[in-house]
Amino acid sequence: MSALIPETTLSNGLKIFYLNKEEVDFLYEEMPLYFKHGIEVHEGDTIFDIGANIGLFTLFVCQLCNNNANIYAFEPIPVTFEVLQRNIQRFNPGKIKLFPCGLSQNSRTVTLAYYPNSTGWSTLYPDDSKEQRASMKKVVLENLHQAPSFIRWLRWLPPFLRSLILNQKIEKAFQMEPVTCQLRTVSEIIREHGVQQIDLLKVDVERSELDVLLGIEEQDWPKIKQVVMEVHDLDGRVEKIMSLLKEHGLSEIIVEQEPFLKGYENFNLYALRQ
Repeated sequence: MSALIPETTLSNGLKIFYLNKEEVDFLYEEMPLYFKHGIEVHEGDTIFDIGANIGLFTLFVCQLCNNNANIYAFEPIPVTFEVLQRNIQRFNPGKIKLFPCGLSQNSRTVTLAYYPNSTGWSTLYPDDSKEQRASMKKVVLENLHQAPSFIRWLRWLPPFLRSLILNQKIEKAFQMEPVTCQLRTVSEIIREHGVQQIDLLKVDVERSELDVLLGIEEQDWPKIKQVVMEVHDLDGRVEKIMSLLKEHGLSEIIVEQEPFLKGYENFNLYALRQ
């Protein structure tokens, strides 16, 4: 990537490097959603940020913990990792460890689908089918009055123009590049760094969330106190993940869907150990 990475200022006054301006605004608005239903972080906590992207969640946690949190942030896409690195180096590199890899059920090298115009979609399990695009368009149009601000303005347009512009945006978002990346496991990181407790395991990995959990070995589950994650409910995945978490003692679980995603595959899951 060129050294000339663009910068923007968040609503809290923080100046950060970024890849896509619309994406930054949307993702930063979403940060408080991670801290619902009893999910909390405190000074001195250890947090795993799996799917860190450019670091908005890590920076948000730093703010909540007065820059006193032990954060392990993982981002496999090289171009995105560079921006993450720039952001963290600027603000609080001391207690934050950055890893240029993803986490999964075993260590290996893989090819990920990287979406330059929608970096948060980057995934090991891409689906650019006509059905997927049609489903996304349908959900956006049906929930437009509750959609994020960067897309909500479409509701003022005539239906034919609204549909045309949305088609263009979806096609642009689905432009993909294959990228070679490294995957590791949660338990490997725990061993290598002597992690005694994970106060919050945050997972946002675009259809790889079950893989991440399957990479946690039996002896490491009791170390995990809270989990917050995005789950794509494909093949009953929400139920599978709920069962896995309950089996390992994270029995207080709440699953909900954001209003603008009603009818789509994405859900938010919050789990606490009693």
